[in-house]
This record gives sequence, structure tokens and C-alpha cells, in this order.
Amino acid sequence: MSDDSGSNERIQRRDAPYFEESDSGMISSILEDGFLNVALDDTNQYGPHAMIILLGIVATATGLLLGIAMIVV
Repeated sequence: MSDDSGSNERIQRRDAPYFEESDSGMISSILEDGFLNVALDDTNQYGPHAMIILLGIVATATGLLLGIAMIVV
């Protein structure tokens, strides 16, 4: 199981995905490239930030739906 790449790592690292660095602020960069593109495809350096925002949106929507379901039942 030896390979000639010269690396001592057991599991080889994959190359980082391509993304565009943006000089503008976080909010404007996310809106410029599209919220879902940044959150799901990491089109710029603010991908993790957009994913956290998306997590908050989904968690809030889920909580609202569960709350409404508890009131109805």
C-alpha cells in the first residue's frame, strides 16, 4: 500500500474547491453571488457564514411548523 506521492498521510487530502475571493463585505458578497450558491456551492469565501444563516432559517421554519402543529392538534 505504498504510493509514490511522497506524502505520509494515510488518507490523501482532496484539492480545495475553487471559489472567488470577494473584496466587499460579507452580506454584499453573499447577495452578489446568490445566497444558495454561496451556502451550498461555496462560490466565495463566505460559504460557511451563509450555511449558518441557512441553518437558522431552516431551524426557525421547522420550529414554526412544529409550533403550529402543536396548536392545531
